[in-house]
Amino acid sequence: MTPRLSIIIVNYNGRQHLENCLRSLEVHPPVTPHEIVVVDNASTDGTVEAMRAWPGIRLVSLNENVGFSRGNNAGIRASHGELVLLLNNDTLVPEGALDTLVARLDAHPNAAIAGPRIVDANGDAELSFGPMISPLGELRQKTIMALHTRGVGLVSRWVERATRKEHYVDWVTGACLLVRREVAERIGLLDERFFLYTEDVDFCASARAAGWQVLFTPAAQIVHLRGRVRIAAPRAINRAYRRSHLAFYEKHHPRYAPLLRWYLRAKGQVPDD
Repeated sequence: MTPRLSIIIVNYNGRQHLENCLRSLEVHPPVTPHEIVVVDNASTDGTVEAMRAWPGIRLVSLNENVGFSRGNNAGIRASHGELVLLLNNDTLVPEGALDTLVARLDAHPNAAIAGPRIVDANGDAELSFGPMISPLGELRQKTIMALHTRGVGLVSRWVERATRKEHYVDWVTGACLLVRREVAERIGLLDERFFLYTEDVDFCASARAAGWQVLFTPAAQIVHLRGRVRIAAPRAINRAYRRSHLAFYEKHHPRYAPLLRWYLRAKGQVPDD
């Protein structure tokens, strides 16, 4: 039987996170007929060997670290469901979460993409959606998240309220992003110039440009153990972020790209080309 839902998990040297994520899916499997595809980006931590012995998954083992966008695209091409879920390896899926997310997308036939409410290990909400990235939009988003992280009560209460309301947004995070396959294929999958970061914002922008909407729904909730990869390899992660950041502005805001490059150069953060 062809699965309706394809769950794509891209991994790079995150075996422990990946195994925890897969265990959460084993304990709380979606009722929706599904398949799980793990794409490994040439990990050196024993992931491939562990996944070959893991029951019920399909492994796509790549020869190099191709990044998040290319890795997810490889998983999408190897899968068959009419719905595709991009899921970070550092997430935990509670009971019923994915079925609820599927149901909410089904209830909005004008939406191509849906994202759930995301919380950290302490249950604190993550601002996992927002307006299209722009200089002012970025400043707003980063300021809110910095104040929320510091526990500023007024801001944290606003984040809590904002993440309790189902509404259409410009983008939802790729940590858990459900998309209709027909739309993903029509817009050309994820843009592979984005190695890591901003690919989700760009992907949602492409769906909206094609006439679809993007839904954020708190009816479904997952746990995201955010930041642990960044802590493990901060310099490499920062370079990847800056490369994607520049590529995003060159694509969507070309008149601001030279200013961003100048700003990064002044801070000594211009990534290697």
